[in-house]
Amino acid sequence: MTLRESILLSWQRSEASLVDVDQPSPAYISALDVDTTLTRAARPVIDALASELTNEPVCIILTDAKGVVLDRRGGDPALIRRLDAVDLSPGFTYSEAQVGTNGIGTALEVGGPILVHGPEHYTGVLRGFACAGAPITHPVTGGQLGVLDITTQARNSNAVLLSFAKLAARRIQERIVEEANALDQALLSDYYAACRHTGGSVIALGEEVFMINAHAQAHFDAADQAALIDRTRDARGGVRPATFIADLPSGFTARLAYQPTFLGNRLAGGIVQVREHRSGLLRSSATRVPTLPGVIGTSALWRHTTQEVLESAGRAEWIVAEGEAGTGKLTLLRAVHNYSRPGIRLVILDADDPELVNAATAELESGSDLVLRHAHLLSTENIHALVDVLQTVRDSLSDEPWIALTVIRGQSDAQDELDTQLLRFFPRTVAVPPLRHHLDDVPALVPHLLARTGVTGVTLSQAAISQLMRLPWPGNVTHLRTVLGEIARRRRSGVVDLDGLPAECRATTRRHLTRLEALERDAIVDALAAHKGDKAAAALALGMSRATIYRKIRDYAIVT
Repeated sequence: MTLRESILLSWQRSEASLVDVDQPSPAYISALDVDTTLTRAARPVIDALASELTNEPVCIILTDAKGVVLDRRGGDPALIRRLDAVDLSPGFTYSEAQVGTNGIGTALEVGGPILVHGPEHYTGVLRGFACAGAPITHPVTGGQLGVLDITTQARNSNAVLLSFAKLAARRIQERIVEEANALDQALLSDYYAACRHTGGSVIALGEEVFMINAHAQAHFDAADQAALIDRTRDARGGVRPATFIADLPSGFTARLAYQPTFLGNRLAGGIVQVREHRSGLLRSSATRVPTLPGVIGTSALWRHTTQEVLESAGRAEWIVAEGEAGTGKLTLLRAVHNYSRPGIRLVILDADDPELVNAATAELESGSDLVLRHAHLLSTENIHALVDVLQTVRDSLSDEPWIALTVIRGQSDAQDELDTQLLRFFPRTVAVPPLRHHLDDVPALVPHLLARTGVTGVTLSQAAISQLMRLPWPGNVTHLRTVLGEIARRRRSGVVDLDGLPAECRATTRRHLTRLEALERDAIVDALAAHKGDKAAAALALGMSRATIYRKIRDYAIVT
């Protein structure tokens, strides 16, 4: 049989994905989200189409953008039985990578409508069908939402199937525009207003909408755009205005101002206005950042952060190092102090020290520099007392010491006093980035942190390093150090590959897991490892059904 070029290319992709030619096993998702923009718009269209095709031996199938079947209508009993036999029913995934060439998965792959007839299917069990799939795209963003597929037995196939599928997909897209919910309308209104009023780069973030305007696309190259998009992830879902700084691959720095959009008291999304903050001087040899012992990182973002702290210490400018727990705030401050102010004693005090104020007073009077850790934990009483101490230091005619605070934003019980009274003495706040914002530093951090465990004979393979660079690291560098410590306890020498990583590192889901979910994830990872990736055997060992373990692997983004 001579295959059309589009079908031949699909067969090649199917072969590369190792699809079982005889009996594919599509993954099953039991918890379907049936209340989305796509399903709400598609429901009346499918109802109408099903009524039009009442007497026809065809089935109307709706899937999401990953090929998961969301709805199936029509079809005579014989057709339904045949579709059930090949798992073409709600919950199963008909992506090309799982079942080979078919009207659903191939339409998603090529991004356009396609009719796959009988023997054109890659797997034998599907060759008795004809499938016409038409992608459904979001009319505003252009992103793929799913596929409208019409399937029949191969002997009943004709060109009208594809026409019906394309017409239905177009109707669904029209309904998405006509029935766009009020939240999206509010977000779009603010987006267009920001584009008109600022004339600059604007990004809109919504539940199902992401837009970046033409100015941003023209002003920033593809690499910078990708960095901007990645930096906006932290803003998504935010209910307060916020400002972010992004160091871009081009060497420039951008300031991102996020403003939430509300409809009544409901969050519709947010608008991010992007401005080029300053020229990226870090790329020039004149502003080369020195190597600081104990501080690891060569990414543009980390070098920029280090440079800011160096400039502050060089001028004895008091500074606030703000960032999530475990980002390395204290390590950076200590290293910069040792480099910029050698010979001056550095004292580190904790905010919860009961003798904090007296100790700070004594150390500052003796000429020491000071880092106050966890200033967000200061009580109102200690804030007032420290204000008096700092004012006395400022009023002194002697050389001022260098003072720095470490802060985790939003975790203070006395935030107003902290902001309005204590922080007014500190002219600069440096945001120390979370590890997920400079993952390209992970390859350098890994050997450094392993060496700190006292184990020097262990290295990680490139595949293992790449997997670590995909993780969100909620505990930042401290979290990475803990993971590497666990690896070092298990291995004293040799190369650690993917299967040697702790269970939590074998899944790339970015949502926060409960303790029970984390235990379940680890059990699945261990079972898969014990059975050499055999999902059926792992499911049997865990007492799960095949459909459940497939769903859990997908939910936890477990690498298999």
